[in-house]
Amino acid sequence: MTEASQQKRIVVVGAGWAGLGATYHLAKQGYDVTLLEAGPYPGGLVAGWKTPGGKSVEAGIHGFWYPYRNIFALINELDINPFTSWTRSAQYSPAGLEVESPIFQEMPQLPAPLGTFVYTRFQRLPLIDRLSALPLLYAVIDFDNSDAAWRRYDSVTARELFKDFGVSARLYRDAFEPMLLVGLFAPGEQCSAAATLGMLYYFILAHQPNFDVVWCRGTVGEKIFRPWVKKIEKLGGKVLAKHRVTDVIVNDHNRATGVVCGEQVFDADAVIFAVGITGIKKIVSSSPSLQSREEFRNLNNLGAIDVLATRLWFDRKIDIPRPSNACFGFDDSTGWTFFDLNALHDEYQNEPGTVIEADFYHANQLLNLNDDEIITIVHNYLATCVPAFKQAKVIDSSVIRLPNAVTHFAPGSYRDMLPARTSFANVFMSGDWIITRHGSWSQEKAYVTGLEAANLVTSYLQQGQPAEILPVEADEVHIQIGRSLNETARNLGKAILPNFWLP
Repeated sequence: MTEASQQKRIVVVGAGWAGLGATYHLAKQGYDVTLLEAGPYPGGLVAGWKTPGGKSVEAGIHGFWYPYRNIFALINELDINPFTSWTRSAQYSPAGLEVESPIFQEMPQLPAPLGTFVYTRFQRLPLIDRLSALPLLYAVIDFDNSDAAWRRYDSVTARELFKDFGVSARLYRDAFEPMLLVGLFAPGEQCSAAATLGMLYYFILAHQPNFDVVWCRGTVGEKIFRPWVKKIEKLGGKVLAKHRVTDVIVNDHNRATGVVCGEQVFDADAVIFAVGITGIKKIVSSSPSLQSREEFRNLNNLGAIDVLATRLWFDRKIDIPRPSNACFGFDDSTGWTFFDLNALHDEYQNEPGTVIEADFYHANQLLNLNDDEIITIVHNYLATCVPAFKQAKVIDSSVIRLPNAVTHFAPGSYRDMLPARTSFANVFMSGDWIITRHGSWSQEKAYVTGLEAANLVTSYLQQGQPAEILPVEADEVHIQIGRSLNETARNLGKAILPNFWLP
């Protein structure tokens, strides 16, 4: 830590996984870091808070999957213990229980993706339908997360992809569409095939244990972000809530020199944006300096998806077979999940009744209903999955509406998403929607891009050490061979055939 590095001022905008990750690393390197958060507390979408009655609520439950190597490394470094043990999950439709998943790391290891299909217990889906997914393996191998692969598949919808590769209608309806609704938060005709392949590979198909998940034993805000912010502040970093950024000051040398929050200006030698699509669009709308650049104007082509988060307290204990559950078929275009918080959260272990979190994605049609109407719908859906809910009464509830809350990886959106480097020399981007070659998704991707942006700052200012970023686990040998053969065939085809077909 040098005196020079202490004098360098970094402003980070947005206090979610990306912003906190960047701030933490730069504070460790001795920089003068200020983290600005528009909301009333750090954490963005994944933070929780208390109701006036003292009950914990949050904007949806977030899982931590087996391949979240960098987040798990952070948790070890912070020396905290926020997680449950590995949990089993289930899937329901209006017909009842459809799928049960084991803890995959406990099963004999099979070459990917065989274990996913062999060990998952499908109650109704016939084997012939499951086998119809085999041709899709070509697309999984062909999509290597490169820029060329994204451009090749991004203009195609997920539904077209599955249809073109011969996936049966039932497998699509009962397995792939539900994964999209809770993984990319939209129905297949509204999801990019490139994002679909990237998400499915990372969470399910690359390695057998990847679908294993742990959950926070309370809100992420309480269990992870609060001790993390304390660590940042102990290192000298400043975390300022209720500071909405409205502009960036840029000098004649194409460098940002300050970040504007209304009447306040925070001087900066480098700036990192770590906000979601909706947040960055709001900032661009008020910022002449960002509007002057085509890359930022084009962000208006990107969209986000509505989420509805509900928490219900019931008057009795209900036996729920699995703590985490995904549901499909209740609405054509909406996926939802429900969680047994008595099993997951420390706070509710000794609760006399049952506490359920039910979260709805692509929930456009539900947001305008009043709270009572929403709770009635949720109660009926829960009773369809677990009949014991029919006799239970809701004694308390929370409804949180989150319009435009999560990234929409729509077909054709890749061309307008930003890389970490911008056309400004010292302005860098991070977040779960930023282009990165790392290969991770969701919270892990947000955190990794925050570290990548911090590393661009240390490189630009030539001060401090880069953060260590753990790569995703290497492809299994047969996938590596398949990708190598595929690349050879593709290059041979380019050399022989004229390049006039649509990619």
